[in-house]
Amino acid sequence: MAPGRLRGILVLVLQALLVVAVGLPAGFAIAPAFLGPGRPSAASPATPPWQQMPATPGASGGSGGLGPLSDAAPVPSATALAAQLNATLKTDGGGTFTGIVQDAVTGHVLFDRAADEARVPASNMKLLTASAALRVLGPDHRFSTRVVAGPTPGSVVLTGGGDVLLGAGASDPAAVLGHAGLATLAEATVRALQNGAAGATSGDKSGENSGGKSAGTVSVLLDDSLFSGPSLSQAWSPEDVAAGETAPLYPLALNSARFDPAKTTGPRPQDAAMTAAEAFAARLTTAAAAAGLSVAPGVARVGPGAVAGDAKVLAEVQSATVGEQVDLMLQTSDNYLAEVMGRMAAVGAGRAASSEGAIATVMQQLKDLDIPLDGLHAADVSGLAPANQVSARQLTDVVRAMTSGKDTRLRAALDGFPVAGLTGTLGGRYTDAATAGGAGLVRAKTGTLNTVIALSGYVVDADGRLLVFSFVGNGLTPGAANKAALDRSASALAGCGCR
Repeated sequence: MAPGRLRGILVLVLQALLVVAVGLPAGFAIAPAFLGPGRPSAASPATPPWQQMPATPGASGGSGGLGPLSDAAPVPSATALAAQLNATLKTDGGGTFTGIVQDAVTGHVLFDRAADEARVPASNMKLLTASAALRVLGPDHRFSTRVVAGPTPGSVVLTGGGDVLLGAGASDPAAVLGHAGLATLAEATVRALQNGAAGATSGDKSGENSGGKSAGTVSVLLDDSLFSGPSLSQAWSPEDVAAGETAPLYPLALNSARFDPAKTTGPRPQDAAMTAAEAFAARLTTAAAAAGLSVAPGVARVGPGAVAGDAKVLAEVQSATVGEQVDLMLQTSDNYLAEVMGRMAAVGAGRAASSEGAIATVMQQLKDLDIPLDGLHAADVSGLAPANQVSARQLTDVVRAMTSGKDTRLRAALDGFPVAGLTGTLGGRYTDAATAGGAGLVRAKTGTLNTVIALSGYVVDADGRLLVFSFVGNGLTPGAANKAALDRSASALAGCGCR
């Protein structure tokens, strides 16, 4: 068969499998431990129903999706499972892998390779941050970006409230990135100004309107004082910051502090709040012209306390939900969004919205989830810092809390796990013969630094048993083919009928 045709068939198969994969979290909504239909009968086809392509595509949670699983499905044999993983979990060059596999329902450990050894987790750190944000803020919480009346007549203050996924155009209710738009905010601000909500403009001290329109000038101020402490962590490499892995943190930004929403690599704005404020001022200028108003050039930043706490709100736009933002953070492994989410969780917990406050909030939430913190050290909440130390067991404890724990708010993170071979940071993996068995089935958070890779997530095995796992490699040879070892291991779990 020609390679092009074979690849086309593979793409169709993976797209169909995605329907099955996205149905997995729907089962959690029905029962925390994936409870439901029992094992397939002897008359069932060789491929179990939860690993078959659906006859027709269906939306997640619909008739085409996967129903809940049974807690009576057989648990893999630890001995048989270890034999498979010991054959796949091998480094290419230097370094070592640690790992653990647990039964999600009971927590029983099925595979343990130095699972309690604290290691650099890379972006698997975001799993900890996701759990903290969902617990403190709740999956349905939204962040507000407001324009309030300024301290002088005719001035307005753009106030950051934690939404760094602002779009420059109109608000898009169907989107996560760009759910709240600056053009929509500007138009609402002009309507408020037309009604005299901000008092007299600088060119119309009487405050009187002519034909329903104020003839004056509006000045724009920026209040981004919600966050405190340094905007950059000393735990981050300056080279990583320069490369755009993150940027100075502010409580409002366009496109998660990206110049172009379509480009997720390369340098970022170094003052994302001012970049957003200048974009707002430009949109306000356009909207104000039709109302007989003008906008003064430039944006001035004001400090904490410069705007009265009871200042009149002229306009407001709200972000996508925290649950949706967490899913985007996990899918794309966005360091900037993760750090902001940590600081907003700190605000929700009554702590300072600083790096230290974010770390303290994450650690407290892990403690409240009864996850042992022995050896765990958090230098940031995104995983960019090489000083982070987390064990594979602690990572699976978090994944298990999301899949099967008592706090159902954590279920909101499950859609955010990339699907092998299909979505997010796993979209380009699981395409060869050794790993294709996990395509569409494995759901896991990736992690990559120069000498570090990690993969933590969940999968339903061939017998219908839900397994959680974490594999972490440290001290690896840069550029070596080590991701394949993780993918082969996760694929082995998906195909396991290990008894």
